[in-house]
Amino acid sequence: MRAVQERLLAARVCTVASLKTHIAVRIVSRAIILFCLFCLSVLMTRAPAIAAPPEFAQVTPGHPLTFPADMGAHPTFKTEWWYATGWLNTPDGQPLGFQITFFRMATRHDAANPSAFVPSQLIIAHAALSDPAFGRVVYDQKTARQGFDLVFAKQGDTNVKLDAWHMTRAADGHYMVSAQAGAFALNLSLTPTQPPLLQGEHGYSQKGPRPDDASYYYSEPQLRVSGSVTRPARAAGGPGGAPGSAAHGNPHDAGAPGGITQVSGMAWLDHEWFSTLLSADVAGWDWLGANLADGSALMAFKVHGHNGGAVWAHAALRDASGRITRFGLGQVDFTPLRTWRSPHTETLYPIAETVKTGSTTWQLEPLLDDQEMDTRDSTGEAYWEGAVTVRRAGQSVGRGYLELTGY
Repeated sequence: MRAVQERLLAARVCTVASLKTHIAVRIVSRAIILFCLFCLSVLMTRAPAIAAPPEFAQVTPGHPLTFPADMGAHPTFKTEWWYATGWLNTPDGQPLGFQITFFRMATRHDAANPSAFVPSQLIIAHAALSDPAFGRVVYDQKTARQGFDLVFAKQGDTNVKLDAWHMTRAADGHYMVSAQAGAFALNLSLTPTQPPLLQGEHGYSQKGPRPDDASYYYSEPQLRVSGSVTRPARAAGGPGGAPGSAAHGNPHDAGAPGGITQVSGMAWLDHEWFSTLLSADVAGWDWLGANLADGSALMAFKVHGHNGGAVWAHAALRDASGRITRFGLGQVDFTPLRTWRSPHTETLYPIAETVKTGSTTWQLEPLLDDQEMDTRDSTGEAYWEGAVTVRRAGQSVGRGYLELTGY
């Protein structure tokens, strides 16, 4: 969810002051979001401004998180996301993976400007479905500036919307998420079975050696899922994926939707917000969020440099009783077991890995190999994120999502 402070990779962002501006940006990874924000900030700084650029709030240790208020938006911080990933089962037992994410990015436009046309906040959303019967991931994304009650991320509780796509938290704690894409759709309810898991030190999650290399970060693992999905029916260009719809230019667009399927399963939700970027020596990261069959929850990440070595690493394992064990740099590592070269980008990804947390080793194997998110049309980069099984000592112990960037 699924779901770490990003490196700047590549992007171009255009803002048009019109009533219904849609910014043609293909942004799907957390690293790419940060780069887009950086580029946008530079453009805004060079343009004539009505007022001085605002200062963004900073993440500091010792700041307590309060729920449900901190489940809502934090517009004084530069970047924020709500990131849900999970495994689904169809009535006939077929497994599927899904992802739905909403990003909020503050620009350097003065939020106090009374004009409704000022793009002080950008909302970016993406959704994906991994279906072994189709053979590869299908995905879609949207981007727009906040405004006119059509696009927003509201404060006080989770309520994020981009046109017909939305993620909303009800008073009883369950989430309703919906995304209607060209070739697939997600209409899901996510119901908590456990309290939120505060990552790092009481929600202050460090991502590098500097104290300000950090985010506020909590997770909601073991979310019970019900609802329906529309599965892709066929590839627009047959196996291997010819370029997809003209509307999206998506090489993984399936071209036509299939039928509606009822599903159930388990999901993981991440919510993070921050303002500081990682240092220039960071190339990317590996991140895992896994729901284990015994009710435990495992989060682990390694931020890696351009030489492949660890710049920072952290993991947290909460058992079914609620006891949390944390692992720091030197206790966490990701080691490739098998690589896959994308036929779309030629990028080599370590899609099967072992993850070490202290004395325990976990083995990850993907639901399917082709779960790459290709955003070269606008960013020049791509990344891999997909459903994985989790094994320990050769035994199946859970399911999760793995994210790989900077390869």
